[in-house]
Amino acid sequence: MVKVTVDGIDVDVPPGSNVLQACEAAGKEVPRFCYHERLSVAGNCRMCLVEIERAPPKPFASCAYPVAEGMVVHTDTPMVVNARRGVMEFLLINHPLDCPICDQGGECDLQDQAVGYGRDSSRYDEHKRAVKDKNLGPLIKTVMTRCIHCTRCIRFSAEIAGVSELGATARGEGMEVGTYIEKALTSELSGNLIDICPVGALTSKPYAFVARPWELKKTDSVDVLDAVGAAIRVDARGPEVLRVLPRLNEDVNEEWLADKSRFSIDGLKRRRLDSCWVRRDGRMVKASWDEAFAAIAAKLKGVPGDRIGAIAGDLADAESMLALKDLMAALASQNLDCRQDGSDTDVSRRDFYTFNTSIAGIEEADAILLVGTNPRTEAPLINARIRKQWVATGLKVASIGPNADLTYPVTNLGNAPALLDGSNPFAATLKAAKNPMLIVGQGALARPDGAAILAACWKLAAETGMLAAEWHGFNVLHHAAARVGGLDLGFLPGKTGKNLSAMLGGGVDVLWLLGADEFDTAKIGANTFVIYQGHHGDRGAARADVILPGAAYTEKNGTYVNTVGRVQRGQMAIYPPGDARHDWTILRAFSAVIGKTLPYNDLETLRARLEQTNPVFTRLDILQRFGCTDTTGPAGDAAALSGPAFIPTIANYYQTDPISRASPTMDECTATYITPPRAEAAE
Repeated sequence: MVKVTVDGIDVDVPPGSNVLQACEAAGKEVPRFCYHERLSVAGNCRMCLVEIERAPPKPFASCAYPVAEGMVVHTDTPMVVNARRGVMEFLLINHPLDCPICDQGGECDLQDQAVGYGRDSSRYDEHKRAVKDKNLGPLIKTVMTRCIHCTRCIRFSAEIAGVSELGATARGEGMEVGTYIEKALTSELSGNLIDICPVGALTSKPYAFVARPWELKKTDSVDVLDAVGAAIRVDARGPEVLRVLPRLNEDVNEEWLADKSRFSIDGLKRRRLDSCWVRRDGRMVKASWDEAFAAIAAKLKGVPGDRIGAIAGDLADAESMLALKDLMAALASQNLDCRQDGSDTDVSRRDFYTFNTSIAGIEEADAILLVGTNPRTEAPLINARIRKQWVATGLKVASIGPNADLTYPVTNLGNAPALLDGSNPFAATLKAAKNPMLIVGQGALARPDGAAILAACWKLAAETGMLAAEWHGFNVLHHAAARVGGLDLGFLPGKTGKNLSAMLGGGVDVLWLLGADEFDTAKIGANTFVIYQGHHGDRGAARADVILPGAAYTEKNGTYVNTVGRVQRGQMAIYPPGDARHDWTILRAFSAVIGKTLPYNDLETLRARLEQTNPVFTRLDILQRFGCTDTTGPAGDAAALSGPAFIPTIANYYQTDPISRASPTMDECTATYITPPRAEAAE
């Protein structure tokens, strides 16, 4: 450690640290615009000036100056104060007086630091420069005259997102930041540019002129639009969610958020189910709760348990899945499934279906094999972690599956499952690695030979040193927020129960869909009575005979388990619309109607039942790292791999669930990034 004195306070900092980091360790605030903890040092803004003893008598940019043993730093001398005022004056020379109409107003670094460190007047009387705004696509709004050339956006796109589409042209006052040719940004992490921009040059296009930060009610929650479970903050005004921002969670998402999770929230107020509907004489008509419950109860009367089934959707919370499971048990039904993609899962051990290395653990890996997965579309934040490790250490990555641009070099070994037998050329690299990893995606497991692929992946992991007392390198990557929670709860067919495919085609007479929209509803038997409980009028609701309006993830307190097995809780930010209710309360109310009352009347009692069902739910937001001492593999014949090649799991990243499919912003992203231009389509 290096000893440094900052304003009379002695601190010890690691070798290689810069002076700004030493100041932070001493609790001293140093203003900055270009410096960011997760980006390379640029030293552009010169705002972080300090004075250093026994150095030339001038202010130094603390972000770009390394510490030395015995260094003495002053952060508030007259020279430093005057230098910072001068820098701020220069930064404001060309900055427009847009604060009253700027979406960054109220949470702008430039505003805050101008008050804290700037002059009370300007001596500049010349005309301000004007810069043409750039079109960066449907998500990012630009007002480039406000840009102060900190280059944070350029460094983020190149270093974190891995898409080097932003850069600077010209020099001095003529410098402009933008894409070299006008085009939309193609990163799934582009919304983070809004967060790291210290001024109002880059703001949210869908959120433009919508609200001021002091108008918003802020609620901490978790994201459920993929299985990463990123920490988020939901900002709402009245009955409407206006924006979603990331919260800091080093173990999950650091401080980033994927674009779909950030921008698809306008789908929360469209195509909503806000009242009950019942099919009468072939037409859906509005109904009261009593009428809807009576219609379901009448249909269930006399139906044996083996002819009743339930399917849980990808956005369901653990509480509602447990309530539905208990209701099915009361109806003597073992026909349950939470795997809408039909994936084959061995739940005899939790590490057979979770991401055991943990997301933060990726930063310890030195070789990764991807099997049937594209983490860039299935889990952009996990893909960013892999890229981070590649940037830091030159991590070796290979894939078995379709070729894809993952923003870092990947050796594609082919697209045949037979490569899992250990004969592939990357096996030697895995054996030589200290901490090798394997990531198998749901696309590989949702095949007829899914059990064989899971067993073959585990066998390969055991043979290449991934399973050790201090390291667990076998990982299953989910893309459904409800999947791991459903598996933990055992929302699966019982010994004599039917899975999803067996319940379709007339396999059951009554089918209860809990927000289940991600399977082909046309395969449901023509005579099957379908109850759809959910929050959007999507595929499941279109096939339903009775619709029960539920609550979206921003409208209820719910427990979710992410792909690594971390138990997290989302909080209610707004109330459900109309007659919609929390899902578990709907199930509890219906159980009383049919005389099979569920044994909980409040959320606390239900969560106690949740913990009783599986002790993992007692470990809220706690995930201990563990190795693997028992290398016994999952059920399945590792040699029974069939011939068909892997296919991509997600065809359109921007529309994977009822919320994003209802979002106009995601529609625009689909048109921009997914749908080919007409000329190309014609060819």
